[in-house]
Order: sequence, then C-alpha cells, then structure tokens
Amino acid sequence: MNASDAGKVRVRAYLEFLVAVLYFFLARALAHQGAQGLVSEDWSPLVEQAMLAFLLLAGYAAMGFWLDREADPVSEQGFPRRTGLAREAGMGVATGWAIALVCVLPMLAAGGIAISFSMSMRSWGWLAADAAFFALLALGEEIAFRGYGFQRFARALGPVGATIVFALFYALVQKMIPGSSRSSFLVALALGLVLSVAYLRTRALWLSWGFNFAWKASRALLFGLAVNADSSHSPVVQGYPMGPLWLTGGGFGLDASWFALFVLLAALPAIYRITRELDFRYNAPVLTPGGIPVDLDAAARAQHEAAMGAADAANPALVQIAQASPPDARPEESSESGKANS
Repeated sequence: MNASDAGKVRVRAYLEFLVAVLYFFLARALAHQGAQGLVSEDWSPLVEQAMLAFLLLAGYAAMGFWLDREADPVSEQGFPRRTGLAREAGMGVATGWAIALVCVLPMLAAGGIAISFSMSMRSWGWLAADAAFFALLALGEEIAFRGYGFQRFARALGPVGATIVFALFYALVQKMIPGSSRSSFLVALALGLVLSVAYLRTRALWLSWGFNFAWKASRALLFGLAVNADSSHSPVVQGYPMGPLWLTGGGFGLDASWFALFVLLAALPAIYRITRELDFRYNAPVLTPGGIPVDLDAAARAQHEAAMGAADAANPALVQIAQASPPDARPEESSESGKANS
C-alpha cells in the first residue's frame, strides 16, 4: 500500500470514528427515552442499560458489516468466540475486585465505614437486578469506548493515540455526572487507560468487561459504597465512609478519590503482567511467506559452475567385445552317429 492509499484509509477510518461517536450519543438518548416510556422508575435504570448495550452492539455491527465488509462484526467489535474467554473474563473480575479491595481497606483503617444491612426478601431480590445492572453498564461502556469507534480511531491514529483520546472521551462523559470534580475526571481518565490497555493486550473485551464490572459492582453490592455519586444500587448493604475526602471520595465515591487514582495507575503494570500470554497469543505477528519460489539446489549448482567452470563431459568407457569362438567340433561323435544310422 503506497502513501496515498494509506492516507485514504486513515481518513476513512477517522470519518467512521466520528460516525461512531455521534451514534453513541444518539443511542444514549434513545435508550433513556425508551426506558422511561416502557417501565416504571424502579426498573428504568436496568432497562435503559440493556437497551443501550443492544443499540450499541447492533448499530456498530451494522457499521462494520456495511462500511468495512466485516464477515463477523460482533466478533470484530471485541467479542470473539474463542477458547478461554471465560478465563479471560474471570481474570478481569479478579483484578477489578482486587483493585477495589486495595482502595477499601485503607478506608477501614483511617476512619471506618458505617454499614447497615437490609435483610428483607425484597432487598435480596433487587440484589440480582442490580448485579445485572452493573454487568450491562460495564458492557455498554466497553462497546462504546473500546469497541468499533476505538478500533476505527486506532486505525487512523495508532493504538497509543486511540488509548489517550478515548480515555479523555470517557473522562469527559463521566464529567457530565452531577457532583463530578477534577479528581473524578482524573480517576475516570486512569480507568479508561487501564481498560484500553487490557483490550489492546488481549484484542478482546472479555477481560476489560470483567474488570469494569467488578470495579463498580463490588464497591456497591459488597461494601454499599456510592458509584459515580449513585448509592441506590446497594440494596442489601449500605455503607457510609468516614475517612478523609482524598481517601474516600466523599459522597461521589471512590470515583473521586485521589488514592483510587494512584491505585488505578499502579494497576497498569499488573495488567501487563497478567496478559503476557494473551498478548503473545493474539498480538504476535504472523509470519507469511513472500516472494517467488526458488530452487536452492539449482541456484547452488549454477553458482558452483560459475566459479569452477562447467565440468567436461566424461568420455564414454570403451566396451571390448570378444570374438565369438566357433562351436567345438566333435568328429568322432559325428562319425559314430552316422554309422549307427546306416
């Protein structure tokens, strides 16, 4: 591909990225309005996230099919059906849970968390619904910020540029949440970097999806803490941190904690370490043969003859043919046989 063709490919990819971003905001508006018109206020967040995830997955799959001629656009978005995908998602869940735990334990030591429990059957029923909410929330974020649009931008600007730009994009979207601050912006930026690196190292969204889900759900469902200033998704456990603001993030939650910012940045080498095998498997270059077939024996023979000169044709060996001896004459036997006949 020459420079002109490469430039056209980058421009096309950049335009597709812009279309993907516009479609993201359109899908958000459609999901929000659709959920409010279909269900009650209690079920609206769950239905909205389900609709958003479906609209993003279907819309980006259609773009990949029509614009890029992708044979399997769902897999190309980051959901390949490959061996070990459950293990990848499990690694993401374990890592996200570990990062959340590292952020929570100092809170217990510094000021503690006032926890109250609700043991009603209704609360336990909502626990499953809220777990599904966080799974769909993480799914929608991964499709939007590490899926088709991210891949188009990576083709236009490269993976490093796409990682930085989409981390900023994610942080700006989170900045729209009421009560956000400079610290929440930087925490969202760091989270975007971690999740994008997880995608690039594995070329799939299974690990980043598990990480995103566990980072959010474990804080709300297990510790009762607010997630992006929303504490309504912890029906069984309600937690109220009492430590310093730089450690707890206050009412906004760990998403505005300066301590969580440094923990997420420290998670980058951990992501590199746990994805070494996956990076080698899915990012190692595939060596393909090129050029034209060459007969190495004939080439070596020609080189030898050019250096030594062609060997003279060997004279054919002389074959000596002996003279045939006459058959033995046996006169005595001939005369005796003649007398017998007579």
